[in-house]
Amino acid sequence: MFTGLIQSLGTIRPQESDRFILSLKDNKATEIWTDLALGDSVAIDGICLTVEEITSDGFVATASPETLQRTTLGKQVQTASYVNVEPSLRVGSKLGGHFVTGHVDGVGCLVEAIATDKAWEMTFAAPPSLLEQWHNSIERYLIPKGSVAVNGISLTVAQYDPRDHWFKAAVIPHTYHQTNLCYLKIGDWVNIEGDILGKYVAKLLGHSLDTHQSSQDISLVFLSEHGYL
Repeated sequence: MFTGLIQSLGTIRPQESDRFILSLKDNKATEIWTDLALGDSVAIDGICLTVEEITSDGFVATASPETLQRTTLGKQVQTASYVNVEPSLRVGSKLGGHFVTGHVDGVGCLVEAIATDKAWEMTFAAPPSLLEQWHNSIERYLIPKGSVAVNGISLTVAQYDPRDHWFKAAVIPHTYHQTNLCYLKIGDWVNIEGDILGKYVAKLLGHSLDTHQSSQDISLVFLSEHGYL
């Protein structure tokens, strides 16, 4: 479990088709690296990876076929030059963002980044080749003022257009400059994870709709039995 608050930046390169080497980049990485242990979970651009081998400046991890299929790791696409790094949440730690699982739902791409007086307005959209994945796995969990993780960063959806398959987030300067958002270029691909709370709500509502197929099931007796009267 993660919070979407990035702790460091790093670089990642493939060692094999499914095996990757991460190198931590900045001064903040020292604390992460010295506390790193085999088997730890670390989010890399929002992807939960397991530490299999510790190197002099990072670690080695293997990505599953599902991870390669869902994320930028398995696609030959243009991404930011650095990756975001967040170690897993410890019991008792502050939860400053939102609950992020590290299980990416799919990918999007940056289509616009506008600097305003107090923030950056960044718009992410479905890649044309992945509209079906976006529709089935991402946009159903997007709501205005709801939470979303982009490259592992906890952001708030400021605006959402289901017809043209995009959403906009307002990014404060601190988040913009301390993460790889400042390295993104128009057209770069990003990993997106919807809010886990929204997923559970969607699942429960789907089960309810499957159980009660018609409006005839909703009656005064039904409402009374379920505490509404």
